[in-house]
Amino acid sequence: MTPDGPRVLLVDDEQAILDGLAPFLERSGLVVTTATDGLQALAAHAGAPADILVCDVLMPRLDGRALVRRLRGAGDWTPVVLLTQVGASYERSAALEEGADDYLNKPFDPQELLARVRAVLRRAVPGQPSLAAADVLVCEDLRVERGARRVLLAGAPVPLTPKASLLLDYLMTHPGELHTRERLLQALWGFEQPVATRAVDHRVAEIRRVLGDDAAAPRFVETVQQHGYRFCGTVRRGAAA
Repeated sequence: MTPDGPRVLLVDDEQAILDGLAPFLERSGLVVTTATDGLQALAAHAGAPADILVCDVLMPRLDGRALVRRLRGAGDWTPVVLLTQVGASYERSAALEEGADDYLNKPFDPQELLARVRAVLRRAVPGQPSLAAADVLVCEDLRVERGARRVLLAGAPVPLTPKASLLLDYLMTHPGELHTRERLLQALWGFEQPVATRAVDHRVAEIRRVLGDDAAAPRFVETVQQHGYRFCGTVRRGAAA
């Protein structure tokens, strides 16, 4: 990070987004440069490396996901937050699997974006892949083999439904961060508007039951009353089996 604050490269082909968002981020203590597509962003980042990229997905010449693939393919692990109007949950999952660090749907609250940027910067280790790019996640005796879609506790496979497995993966790649139910429903279930459902609570209960995690004294998933959930254990990248 620079002495004046984290450097943010804001990439979007909509000039109105750049004109509105860049001054807001600057007022929040960030140093902002802008680009209007992925190729321009690559050139700007090569000339003056950013601490984090905030990038639209749907852009001409080189889109956001392709930009992430270019960076990761070159061994560049600068954090990337993707912005998009595409609401399908598989788009979110694909972007995260390709190496993006977080994902936010348009339209969004600029304060929420700022909170995401700061959270990603806090957990980023310069020059190293983020947890979102890890093949294996480990916390104590819990091991998540992401490519194999397998969860092990003390070396033994544990049965989780696909949605519970996805929720555990998401929480572990964002350790220590508070996630509201609404945020989780948007990110993992694809709901764009508030809905009355206990889907998140049911999947958290499933995770706790299968992992033997005590809600009163959690090792893994902590409930923050009236707010949501967070992964409270220390997560690290694990070695492939």
